[in-house]
Amino acid sequence: MNTKAKGLRTQILDLVAKYYELNFTPDDFIPGKTNVPISGRVFDAAELQYLVDSSLDFWLTTGRFANQFEKKFSRLFGLRHAILTNSGSSANLLALSCLTSPSLGEKRLLPGDEIITVAAGFPTTINPIIQNRLTPVFVDITLPTYNIDVSQLESALSKRTRAVILAHTLGNPFDLSSVMDFARQHNLWMIEDCCDALGSTYRGRQVGAFGDLATMSFYPAHHITMGEGGCVLTNQTFLKKLVTSFRDWGRDCWCETGEDNTCGCRFDWQLGSLPYGYDHKYTYSHIGYNLKITDMQAAVGLAQLTKLPHFIKARKQNFTLLYKGLKDLEEFFIMPQATPGSDPSWFGFPLALRPGTSLTRDQVIRFLEAHKISTRPLFGGNLIRQPAYQNICCRIVGDLRYSDFVANHAFWVGVYPGLSIDQINYVIEIFHELIKTKKDSQKLQPLELGGLKGARL
Repeated sequence: MNTKAKGLRTQILDLVAKYYELNFTPDDFIPGKTNVPISGRVFDAAELQYLVDSSLDFWLTTGRFANQFEKKFSRLFGLRHAILTNSGSSANLLALSCLTSPSLGEKRLLPGDEIITVAAGFPTTINPIIQNRLTPVFVDITLPTYNIDVSQLESALSKRTRAVILAHTLGNPFDLSSVMDFARQHNLWMIEDCCDALGSTYRGRQVGAFGDLATMSFYPAHHITMGEGGCVLTNQTFLKKLVTSFRDWGRDCWCETGEDNTCGCRFDWQLGSLPYGYDHKYTYSHIGYNLKITDMQAAVGLAQLTKLPHFIKARKQNFTLLYKGLKDLEEFFIMPQATPGSDPSWFGFPLALRPGTSLTRDQVIRFLEAHKISTRPLFGGNLIRQPAYQNICCRIVGDLRYSDFVANHAFWVGVYPGLSIDQINYVIEIFHELIKTKKDSQKLQPLELGGLKGARL
């Protein structure tokens, strides 16, 4: 780049910063009129500058910003490899699909093999199991952690069990000690879905660093954002190569985008029944996809990554404020609880209506939404009751009573870093106003543990 072009680039980026100051000044919060979002992007001029800087390269696919992000992100977890992809959902698809590779020999996942997971979760944790013609085995969760009931793992095991895939619900780590012991004992693959849990730790170690593979999402709702975007993490180089192959059309070549002949023998291979010397860049060892990310998205992620410690701190603070502010309403709501040994980087603040109260979830969320406070259910609730899963081939352990419970009675509100203390206090105030308007009609009864076994209340 010549000197004049460099100077223009600097001027452009300076102007971008001024544009941010003029165009993205936040509005004042007006209680009852300004929406309190469930989640959202939090950014400053740096993200815009990184985005424009990458666009001026006009390198429209994966490039230097993606390479920088992958190196920095893998170091955050003490792992060797981070492989960027276009979404957290794609990350789950790649993590599971790569385990179907013939190169894995006896460890390869085959159609009909069983994968243990939970019914109360997000669809794209489950979908790759079905899409790869594998069989999901659904187990239940416990309250108030909203994570897997590890006591059901042995009941879920069969001769066809080959892997476990679980998400850390709303940033709250599942019982990694029990799950990892189970996976090791039975020689199972373990995939951690950390899409909602970036920055959460278990016994002082980052979630995502425990399983064979882990996944992240960088959608705007998540801990950091690229707009769209996701990542697969692994410490095993052979799995990194497989993930990259499935992401990049299924090709056997491992050259970075824009590079050739990394192996030094591009025209010296003989694979399949192709002729000797067939171009290795166009040799395909898997039935793959094209799930790469653009460098412009990765550039935004690099800027976001510098803010991650602040984001994590803010999420924890907002969660603590809500917990303290709503704790006196425990006779109405089941309060969330971190898994023992964990320190969650919370994605949201989950609540469930106690059995015995005359309040319903519908009443609560309508009241909150009417007061401009956004809410969400616990993702898909009990997924096997969703229309898409009515006729899938699966196995179910037990009666999934808690998955049904959260489908009927649980919801969550936001804790993301874009919320101010005034907004958090407003949420607390509106919850109390709700109870005040309804309390005279309540006929509260003690929670029946037979209906919610294992809940700590």
